[in-house]
Amino acid sequence: MTRRTLIAALLAGNLLAVPALAQTGPQPELPKEPLVIVTHDNVRHNFQVEMALTMDQQTVGLMFRPSVAADGGMLFDWGSPRESQMWMRNTISSLDMLFINADGTIRSIAEHTVPQSLAVIDGRGPVRATLEVAAGTAERLDIRVGDHVLQRIFNTAP
Repeated sequence: MTRRTLIAALLAGNLLAVPALAQTGPQPELPKEPLVIVTHDNVRHNFQVEMALTMDQQTVGLMFRPSVAADGGMLFDWGSPRESQMWMRNTISSLDMLFINADGTIRSIAEHTVPQSLAVIDGRGPVRATLEVAAGTAERLDIRVGDHVLQRIFNTAP
């Protein structure tokens, strides 16, 4: 179940059909893989990110995690380009969200998301993946729309 489906269920009042609403703690740490962001000035920033590949993993995401490592995060692989709409329900630390096209370019960035918010954070078009990192990472590393993400799901080696 995607976060978009969760939002639709909430709006429809179908709260009992949404397993993530029953979640009371963080999911176990997911397998990690390397990811590199190459910024506009050709600087490489290395990360080790958890891979959210299944619907259940994606639904829970970083909920209840007290913090995200400066070189960590979670990559939501949607499998193929699609609309990505996220929210911060039960997410207690602020995040930056990077919405990434199928070719690995960053399509849009949402910085300093509001913890616990039900507001929809939209990727502004179909994306292959969404990367959640600690709030302030985009600003700290000068990551911008158009920068490149290297990771196996984009057929690029980090």
